[in-house]
Amino acid sequence: MHDKVDQREVIAERQGSAGIIRLNRPRALNSLTLDMVRSIDTALSEFATDADVATVIITGEGERGFCAGGDIRALHESGRAGTPLAEDFWRQEFHLNHRIAAYPKPYVALMDGITMGGGVGLSSHGRHRVVTERTRFAMPETGIGYFPDVGATWLLPHALGEVGVWMGLTGLEVGAADVIHAGLADVQVAAFQLPELVDTLAGLSRGASSRDVDVVLKNLSTDPGKGPLRLNSGLIERTFRFGTVGDIIAALKAEPSDFAAETLRAIQLRSPTSLALTLRLLHEGKQSRSLAECLRREFSACLGILQSPDFYEGIRAAVIDKDRKPKWTPATIEAVEPATIDRFLRPAEPPLAL
Repeated sequence: MHDKVDQREVIAERQGSAGIIRLNRPRALNSLTLDMVRSIDTALSEFATDADVATVIITGEGERGFCAGGDIRALHESGRAGTPLAEDFWRQEFHLNHRIAAYPKPYVALMDGITMGGGVGLSSHGRHRVVTERTRFAMPETGIGYFPDVGATWLLPHALGEVGVWMGLTGLEVGAADVIHAGLADVQVAAFQLPELVDTLAGLSRGASSRDVDVVLKNLSTDPGKGPLRLNSGLIERTFRFGTVGDIIAALKAEPSDFAAETLRAIQLRSPTSLALTLRLLHEGKQSRSLAECLRREFSACLGILQSPDFYEGIRAAVIDKDRKPKWTPATIEAVEPATIDRFLRPAEPPLAL
């Protein structure tokens, strides 16, 4: 007799002294729905006040990914229909991201496999970020007419050098070595050792601290080596330090390397409006005093995105028709008006409460 498969999209359970949150939509790469965001938040509340829980671990079911992001098809449908779901989702997701960053107990994110968009928000804000040799990390939003959100405009500008700007504009995937290099994860643990890691954390005493968790992670960690971003850090510094996307493109064209050519090709496929908005938000984030300030700015931009043709066109091309041939409006970075970007940054009413 087979055990019944647990149909819950988020499974919260206790194992020893660990509170474990399992994202349970493996067929959808654990992409987030509004109900999932609410369930994670509820679990965090319960674990925070449970004296028997020393650490909280968040992981994704299935072997393909931790979390591929938000359910963008649902956001697309909400925007088209004018329903409140998209706004409600972003409002509650961003609140959750802020909560994770300030969580009072050691929070351990297992970023195994695909970790993108909303998955970055669930992990990189945490105190202990674990990647594996299977990690595929990205903020791919400029490719769907959107922008890096979930507090990425706080995380990416604080990444080493200009690596975060490269990530935000290109949307390209990177592996474990470069996620650690950028400061968006802490250690690599081999995927086959993740069960041992969970068991060891679950065996810690009720009074375990972040220092105790660090010892466990260090003991199981492996050297990820050097990734392409680290190997090309000088080129990234030279080309992504500019204040406009046009200047970044010009700098990349002047570089003779294959890495620069690949980077340029990626950027030229992205929504010009999204590129300009992303660079503006990243520069604003670098000057910001807190994650909360960035999340409020991102929330305002989210509401503006619902009025942007590129958001609907990008999702159409990526996940609805899947022709991978979006037609951006406007089609070139030179045609993006500064006033258009300014409109995305008008403060939302009511503002995001954090």
